[in-house]
Amino acid sequence: MSTITEATPLAPLRAKSGWIIALGSVVFATVVTVYVVGFMMLICGIAEVINAFQLQSWGKFLLWLLLGALYIVAGFLTFENPLLAAAMLTLLLGVALLVSGIMRIILAFGMQAEAPWIGVALSGVITLLLGLIILAHWPVSGLYILGIFLGVDLVIAGASWIGIGFGLKRHA
Repeated sequence: MSTITEATPLAPLRAKSGWIIALGSVVFATVVTVYVVGFMMLICGIAEVINAFQLQSWGKFLLWLLLGALYIVAGFLTFENPLLAAAMLTLLLGVALLVSGIMRIILAFGMQAEAPWIGVALSGVITLLLGLIILAHWPVSGLYILGIFLGVDLVIAGASWIGIGFGLKRHA
């Protein structure tokens, strides 16, 4: 078994091993997120196909059947190439954040003076900036954005459950 010494070509990476592990974890979390989305698309597709057979008219039957088949194909494609799926989901997320941010800013300026329009405008600006950052770094951002969002969500959810637990313990 060899070790990394100062003479090996891997020596410069040794100092950056923490960043390499963290980046690997974020990419892994992104892939897992894509697999979860793919699985949900498969389940939804199957449900749509089953629902199609319960409809009475041909037009609605074909539409639901086609929609269900599209979901199933998209679900399988996410399993076939999860990194491409992550890039496409990240692109959609970036566009959605951009549009949502613009709409919130427009909504804020249309609010009454006594309403808390500044909070809505600030939320719109932050959402708009997040969308712009994601799109400016796309497609590379597809490797890590979904994983980061999943990680942030898990940390916030975990902290919330811990807070609830301490609150319940204090009031018990």
